[in-house]
Amino acid sequence: MLIPGCGTGYEVRLFAEHGHDVLAIDFSDAAIEAAQRELGPLSKLVKKADFFGLQEGPFDVVYERAFLCALPRARWTQWAQRMAELVRPGGELVGFFYLDDNQRGPPFGISRDGLSALLGRSFEITEDHPVSPGESIPVFKGKEIWQVWKRRL
Repeated sequence: MLIPGCGTGYEVRLFAEHGHDVLAIDFSDAAIEAAQRELGPLSKLVKKADFFGLQEGPFDVVYERAFLCALPRARWTQWAQRMAELVRPGGELVGFFYLDDNQRGPPFGISRDGLSALLGRSFEITEDHPVSPGESIPVFKGKEIWQVWKRRL
């Protein structure tokens, strides 16, 4: 499992404790240091890396949470192409996506149609659920969806 843009890495612990083989990456030194402090013995699962130049993979699962919406919209096509490279055929891109029509950001919101346009060539959507406000961080409250995208064979 890959967690790009892991920030402080709280999901790393959750997935590792549930038996997943996790690689979490971020390009920010401050984020890596915070994740390593937060994770203690699990800090070995976090490394400094650029998502767009990552040499590892492909992965069975890539987890999305606040990574796409942190990227400038001009990079979204490249993000989708890179996801198709990093998720093995039959694997999944899973996570929370920020829906908003805001023109300014970050976070940069996207529409359902926008996600389909980005991912539809390489992925098929298999789950699409609203996220209850209690499951979102405040900035995303009421504007997140949970989706699972299966990589086409």
